Amino acid sequence: MADLSPTDLQKALKGMDYPTDKKHLVERARSNHADDKVVSRLDSLKQDRFEGPNEVQKAVFNQ
Repeated sequence: MADLSPTDLQKALKGMDYPTDKKHLVERARSNHADDKVVSRLDSLKQDRFEGPNEVQKAVFNQ
């Protein structure tokens, strides 16, 4: 997704504890006042469990 940058994703997930699941990623993004496009992208991920931020980034940008 060209309109979503890695920086947007990092800001949305600031303070996230890992490992985590998709539900908690979405909740953290909302609590960090992330843009709707970031929240929507996280909510649409096929993978549900993430061991760390690199795994989230791969899932988001390789979807």
